[in-house]
Amino acid sequence: MFMNPLLESGPDPYVYKHTDGYYYFMITLSNHIAIWKSPTVTGIATSEKKIIWTPPAEGPYSHNIWAPEIHYINGKWFIYFTANDGGGDDTRHIFVLENSSPDPLLGDWHFKDAVNTEHSGLDGTVLQHMDELYFVYSGYGYFPDYGSALYIAKMKNPWTLIGENVLISAPSDEWEKQGGMAINEGPIFLKRDGKIFLVFSASATWSDDYCLGMLTACETANLLDPDSWIKSPEPVFSKNVKNRVFSPGHNSFTKSPDETEDWIVYHAFSFSEGEGDHGLGKLRSPRIQKINWKPDGTPDFDTPLPAYTPIAKPSGEV
Repeated sequence: MFMNPLLESGPDPYVYKHTDGYYYFMITLSNHIAIWKSPTVTGIATSEKKIIWTPPAEGPYSHNIWAPEIHYINGKWFIYFTANDGGGDDTRHIFVLENSSPDPLLGDWHFKDAVNTEHSGLDGTVLQHMDELYFVYSGYGYFPDYGSALYIAKMKNPWTLIGENVLISAPSDEWEKQGGMAINEGPIFLKRDGKIFLVFSASATWSDDYCLGMLTACETANLLDPDSWIKSPEPVFSKNVKNRVFSPGHNSFTKSPDETEDWIVYHAFSFSEGEGDHGLGKLRSPRIQKINWKPDGTPDFDTPLPAYTPIAKPSGEV
């Protein structure tokens, strides 16, 4: 058994399970990037941790380093992170680090480039699908209120987009506009049985009603066609007042050690916005729980489980 949270604080958690059997874990640390390396996803708190990159004192990617994600593409490691120069949203972009070492805690991480998105934005992620690379990010704009929406583009290589940035989800429903802002952010992919699910965070991150929404596409569809993506009409994962879980969101996905189970990794608060400060970086703790699957092949995230309550470990974890 184990208990959530994995760490007392850790916004925007991202976990990647590699072929070496290790889980590589990242969170928003604001002024640097670090990687945890653990043989188990539940043991991250006591695992090896290494700071792998610190930005220069000044520059376009020196401030507000958010939401790093680690990906293994064509035999190399890449980290995608959001940063800016200390200015406003129009200076916020997604940047790329590269490392050719087999172990991402070893070797050198080189700053590669800024992803050439059409819009300023945040929270870039990559889908490797049918020998193609696709990039999805949250671009700033007015939809119709101030906020952000999800765009997809094909990639020429792991740091360069080609073609149009296609709008596939804008925050048009009320559950996407809580907390005073209309937001779609934190996109992440989940693939199973011929379907591609794009799960995203909706509403303002400081709102109790920050939640997860989902787009669904057939794996053989044209992913650059907005009509290929169907948005679920309601949130697929949201607060549970009884369990004292508020603002669950900005998630990633991983597998159990034996590959038989899917698990969601997300951050949440244990107190409501009326009980304490939900400002950026304030005690958003990373948590995990098992995903079940519905008869129609869609994921069943159920409801967020309470913190400090025993949960069965992922299958195959010692």
